[in-house]
Amino acid sequence: MTKDDYKKLVKKHTPREPKLRNIVVAFFAGGFIGFFAEFLIYMLQESFGMSKVIAGSWTCLIIIAISSILTAFGFFDNWVNKCKCGLIIPTTGFAHSVTGSALDYKKDGLITGLGSNIFKLAGSVILYGVISAFILVVIRVVING
Repeated sequence: MTKDDYKKLVKKHTPREPKLRNIVVAFFAGGFIGFFAEFLIYMLQESFGMSKVIAGSWTCLIIIAISSILTAFGFFDNWVNKCKCGLIIPTTGFAHSVTGSALDYKKDGLITGLGSNIFKLAGSVILYGVISAFILVVIRVVING
């Protein structure tokens, strides 16, 4: 069997991913998270008289806590398999990656397990987020003088 024959065979038997369905599901899942966040902001403003900025901060904390708790109980992974990027792109994905790493390495101890591996997945997000923020601030300072 040649390399080309093998590639054709693999392509023939590889299941196709329903891309359009995944896009629609991710759109609605991410939209629901956005809707839920806006609803929380509104409720915090109306119920507790918070400013929009403070209510937004509390909403972010609530969403992080919910996604971390759902990750700890094992529900979040199942939902990510169904909703794809609709759940892992927003703040929930970051919280999920940190909580998942903490759960995976807790058995190795606080220092060598949890401490050294908690940001294994989220570390690149933090690194490139800080670098891009720095570059954008430099560009803004140069443009605005």
